[in-house]
Amino acid sequence: MEARPGRMRASLFLLICIFIVACNEAEEEGIGKVIVNDLPRIATPSFNQDSAYIYISEQVEIGPRVPNSPEQDSCAKYLISKLRSFNLEVTTQEGQVTGYDGMKLRFINIIASSNPESHKRILLCAHWDTRPIADRDVSRRNEPIPGANDGASGVGVLLEIGRLLGSTPPNIGVDIVLFDVEDYGRPSVNNSYCLGSQYWSKAALAKGYYPKYGILLDMVGAKDAQFYMEGYSRRYAPHVVKKVWEIAANLGYSNHFIFKQIPPITDDHLYVNTLANIPCINIIQHDPLTPTNFGSYWHTHNDNMDIIDKGTLKAVGQTILEVVYTEK
Repeated sequence: MEARPGRMRASLFLLICIFIVACNEAEEEGIGKVIVNDLPRIATPSFNQDSAYIYISEQVEIGPRVPNSPEQDSCAKYLISKLRSFNLEVTTQEGQVTGYDGMKLRFINIIASSNPESHKRILLCAHWDTRPIADRDVSRRNEPIPGANDGASGVGVLLEIGRLLGSTPPNIGVDIVLFDVEDYGRPSVNNSYCLGSQYWSKAALAKGYYPKYGILLDMVGAKDAQFYMEGYSRRYAPHVVKKVWEIAANLGYSNHFIFKQIPPITDDHLYVNTLANIPCINIIQHDPLTPTNFGSYWHTHNDNMDIIDKGTLKAVGQTILEVVYTEK
């Protein structure tokens, strides 16, 4: 029997109505619903260079932060207390490593986390210990250095970033790791530097910790400091180098972040890359006009608060914040 057109139209209309009702009910129940994880952009906070400067000064006032010293314990307590006051989740990793000279060295790696429940994470790190000898100085060479730039500056920047993370959490998780026993090494002895980060990196791999990438800050506070694209950073994390340097340029900090390449530098990020398998870059001062490439004050007693510049701290800190808050 042939169906009549009017009856067919009515049947089709009924089917469409049933389909629409079913779809609405399914959407209400969450069945077949496409969920787009497009979180709103959180405005990047303003980095306070005065605050970072104070954090650096307070570390220097404690004294040289040399392994096995009372100042090591005092500064560790200071850093842990500060990070906890920012409403971050803080843990420590403590133990003993052997120096190039056979000395047993206590270490205290300090880890602070924002949004600890988030699966998408990035790593920010610096070392907080100081060189136990002023081997680049002309006098008092066997005495430890103040370490305002080489150690305290990166930590000071991360403390200010930690304060802002606590008050304005970003869309992602951020882990701040402060490595100990970075500067107790000898150039002629392989792997004698960065003992704290070597230990942390092996533990991170065993634990299955895999953030998107990491950024190391080392010597980031001197006046007119320039940061070139370092060799290991380009080898293991070229996409992160490009991202950070382009953000710095967009913020107007091309006078600090230089689009030129330099050879690899052995630093904590090398072991984060090779032992923890985390792509990590190094923002580190490079001064081609000095014999050491790190400034005339490097590993001397002149590495004090006189060389710290708030403008440099602002350039580095604001760039890192922009990197963090543009992540989704």
